[in-house]
Amino acid sequence: MNGATVLQNGRAKAYRPLPAADRRRAFEAALAAYANGDFFETHELLEPAWMGTDDLAERALHQGLIKLAAAFVHGVRGNPAGIAKNLAGAREHLAAAVGTPPAAASGLDVSALLVAIDERLARLAANPTDASIEAPDLPRSRS
Repeated sequence: MNGATVLQNGRAKAYRPLPAADRRRAFEAALAAYANGDFFETHELLEPAWMGTDDLAERALHQGLIKLAAAFVHGVRGNPAGIAKNLAGAREHLAAAVGTPPAAASGLDVSALLVAIDERLARLAANPTDASIEAPDLPRSRS
């Protein structure tokens, strides 16, 4: 990979490749930040990993987790619309990652995470002003 360009907010943004070992370290640090409730830091740690690979499945996994973390940045701020919007985005990206080698290598049970996201989306659909939605734990795969 020599670098690439992605569209972000309608603008082209160049990114540099990030070696797989560095992406893995960023991913593990992001999981730890998420587990500690540091959702903004989770996003910050995953962004270079997302932008540093041209593997579409790996990008989908990273983007889904970025959106998941962003949902709960909005939760901390008491913004249920932001929670719902980002959970829906997380769901879309993570669904694209289910069953892929990057998802399997991540150690996460992405299918179980989708169930947890769906439960939260249903709760928000029933009560769109509920900003008390808690972030799901990141379920680990049993393999």
